[in-house]
Amino acid sequence: MHLPVLNSIMSEDKPFNYKAFLKTASTLPGVYRMIDRNKKVIYVGKAKNLKKRLTSYFRNTGLSTRILTLVRNIHQIEITSTRTESEALLLENDLIKNLNPRYNILFRDDKSYPYICLTHHQFPRLKVFRGKTDNRKGSFFGPFPNAGSIRQTINHVQRIFRLRNCEDSTMRNRSRACLQYQINRCTGPCVGHTDEQSYQRQVDQAMLFLSGESDILINQQVKLMEQSSAQLDFEQAAQIRDKIETLRHATEKQFVTGFSGDIDILACAVLQDTCCIQLFMIRNGTSLGNKPFISRVKLDADPAELIEAFIMQHYSRHPAPHEIIVSHTLPNQNLLSDTLTQVSAAKIAIVSKVRTKRRHALESAASNAVQALESYLLSASHLNKRYQSLIKELNLSQAPQRIECFDISHTMGEATKASCVVFGTEGAIKSEYRCYNINNIQAGDDYAAIKQVLERRYSKRQHSAELLPDLVLIDGGKGQLHVALDVFDTLGLFSTKQDLRVFGVAKGPERKSGYEDIIDENFNRLNIKLDSPALLLIQQIRDEAHRFAITGHRKARTKARKTSRLEEIVGIGAKKRQLLLNKFGGLQGVQAAGIEELVQIKGINRETAQKIYDTFHG
Repeated sequence: MHLPVLNSIMSEDKPFNYKAFLKTASTLPGVYRMIDRNKKVIYVGKAKNLKKRLTSYFRNTGLSTRILTLVRNIHQIEITSTRTESEALLLENDLIKNLNPRYNILFRDDKSYPYICLTHHQFPRLKVFRGKTDNRKGSFFGPFPNAGSIRQTINHVQRIFRLRNCEDSTMRNRSRACLQYQINRCTGPCVGHTDEQSYQRQVDQAMLFLSGESDILINQQVKLMEQSSAQLDFEQAAQIRDKIETLRHATEKQFVTGFSGDIDILACAVLQDTCCIQLFMIRNGTSLGNKPFISRVKLDADPAELIEAFIMQHYSRHPAPHEIIVSHTLPNQNLLSDTLTQVSAAKIAIVSKVRTKRRHALESAASNAVQALESYLLSASHLNKRYQSLIKELNLSQAPQRIECFDISHTMGEATKASCVVFGTEGAIKSEYRCYNINNIQAGDDYAAIKQVLERRYSKRQHSAELLPDLVLIDGGKGQLHVALDVFDTLGLFSTKQDLRVFGVAKGPERKSGYEDIIDENFNRLNIKLDSPALLLIQQIRDEAHRFAITGHRKARTKARKTSRLEEIVGIGAKKRQLLLNKFGGLQGVQAAGIEELVQIKGINRETAQKIYDTFHG
């Protein structure tokens, strides 16, 4: 990279003069650093055309609240021009890692990935290794994304091939076989129970297994079994037969059918102010497991931009595979591929449009990303900060020990259900969730439904303050909140529990998530910032109430119609329903079946199988 061209304009006392700055900005590729009044870099970005990119930050319209917040904090901008966009990408990544700007996404992964190592000894040892494998003695297999997947693989290797895992000093000083030998996890080379040649054969077989060549290994074992049988050594043949079965079982758990080579699969999910990149790692066609990377989203970044940031940060620390499959088409997909190829000195392909096996694996990664993110957001450690913010934003006397949220769900008034979800300071209390049947009201009357569920919920608790929540959230606008307050007044709940607070959570513009209005008891809309932890907590609780209400409603609707859910699926007639029910032993079996199992039924193509699967899993 050639010497950079630096350019900056700064005013000590006046606001940042962006018009004067933009007149001097370069049109070359490069990197820009936004700096606040405390001389701290708050954002680093790269651009193919610096002037054009920086101009976009100072438009009069079209900027989000978070971008406007960033722009208001700018006191100085420094730019570094480069010869190519690829150089800018590498420089941007280095600056983000070194400066850790406030508004950039930084995916932290301090630990190196573990490898399985077979040492170069007379009797090679099986062990876990972390760090760089360059110039290290031994055979290395991996990397594995987490400790759980590597433990599982080592467990398979020890059980099948019985290799030692003890330290060299332990092996040299043993006078009798250890417990691993007693439980058939080691052949006991330390006390001479096996010779070097026999042990090396086991090592060679283990290397085939770890290299993803299980088919070759199994074929070898089948030939050995046939030879032993032909020689009437049936005991040896039986032992080899058991080994083959164990190999097949371990291979079924590890191997991903249809893949070959080294592949990483990346899927991104974004909820509230947090994102999760789910990484699935495949080496030599064998799945080594997965790992989620969770980070706070500071600016309005879409999943494609987040995946781009992850790719540059992650593969600057870890070797890149030959193929990277991503869940979203990236704006700079070709640029990233060329840059990684240049750095790795090997062709690296980044693809987003895949089919068959790759598409199914990508869908699995996307599903796991959502699940990991939901689990993280519901964790107690993450909730603590949000509860503290809730005290301030809602003007509470203390953190609510119990929050209850209500939502109504129905389809054109059919099978109306009301949900009540309960949260404590450590997160959701699912054992206390309740779903109520709403009866004897006019179809579609949400006000009457709210009135009924609140009366049923609190009529038996009106004289016991300890049974009442500290905070009640009503999913709805001023109308639903007005009904709720009338019920609470009638039941005398405010006199029973004087610090009881009730708020409405109204849908935002165009019912867009993240832009809800929070309405207090005086029907005033609270001015809460979009990135406030308190607002995010309220959205989280409301979403959980909505999910629970829909689940209850769907079950009630299906039961009320007295028909199989299979009858709701277009393209599934009586004959196919009968085939499905016979094949899987009833509706529960169909519900538990995966897409690959469903397509085995005559007349069920992949599209229809996907419809069946989605009907039961959403």
